[in-house]
Amino acid sequence: MSDPTVMDVPAPARDQRTARGIRAAQSGLVVNTILVIAKLAAGILGNAYVLIADAVESSTDIFGGIIVWRGLAIAAQPADEDHPFGHGKAESIATALVAMLLLAAAAGITIAAIREIRTPHSLPAPFTLGVAAAVIVIKGILAKRVGEVGHAVGSSAVKADAWHHASDAISSGAAVIGIAIALAGARWRGGSGWESADDWAALVAAAMIAVNGGLMLGPAVNALMDRSPTGEITTQIARVACGVPGVLAIEHLRVRGSGLDFLVDVHVQARPELSLRDAHALSGSVKHAIQFAVPSVSSVLIHMEPFEGVNAGGGTTRD
Repeated sequence: MSDPTVMDVPAPARDQRTARGIRAAQSGLVVNTILVIAKLAAGILGNAYVLIADAVESSTDIFGGIIVWRGLAIAAQPADEDHPFGHGKAESIATALVAMLLLAAAAGITIAAIREIRTPHSLPAPFTLGVAAAVIVIKGILAKRVGEVGHAVGSSAVKADAWHHASDAISSGAAVIGIAIALAGARWRGGSGWESADDWAALVAAAMIAVNGGLMLGPAVNALMDRSPTGEITTQIARVACGVPGVLAIEHLRVRGSGLDFLVDVHVQARPELSLRDAHALSGSVKHAIQFAVPSVSSVLIHMEPFEGVNAGGGTTRD
């Protein structure tokens, strides 16, 4: 006997989380636009290539913010005839694109920094040190706030955006160190020879940015490949399903991410003599129990099966 049915979580819960994630992306866009202009101007006027490199990285933050914004908006769209499972994968695609932007920015900064190291140039102006320090504070605060939103709404794209802001703070930290070394070396050691310190700092910043990009890309690819989520969610779902009165065992429990939500597919075993009406009611009870215990589960597909004995089919039985 089989009774596959689907229940969707109410849209308002998803809409609220999506709206919060979009607001975080939009606020980051405004801040990043201002910082790009400030760092680019300071880098050019103050002869600090590391700030120019930092501005380039921040410009990818702008594109990244737009990608996250649009990715969340698309992911929130309801299922339709062409996309019966919804548009949740758009969020994972956005995460992957942001990660690739970071990797591209790191490669570009590395190439330009090596060119600057090989080309003699003047020392950076002292005021560039203050600009870089201010950026660290601003981007650090922004990364923390966006990261909190990402964890609250369960969005990998928003978390990636937070890492993007954090990488900007890291590259600005490298800029502070590089500019400080260049200025201090020229002043206390005398003469030239320290002009390229900020360029070496840009190389360090590029390496850190590349690492962050790689760390983001892995989970995004896993989500696009429907890898089962890590952590307690699968165990929790199994425990809740087995705890519903009338459920004798479960098997073939599958969980996959879709945007901010999870989709669940599970086979539930019950007494073979149950009527079709009773089996249908039991499947509904299992769905309600799972979605009540795990609000991030947006859809549950239940297959009702006759109980064939302990561990039949490798399933999980009630305690």
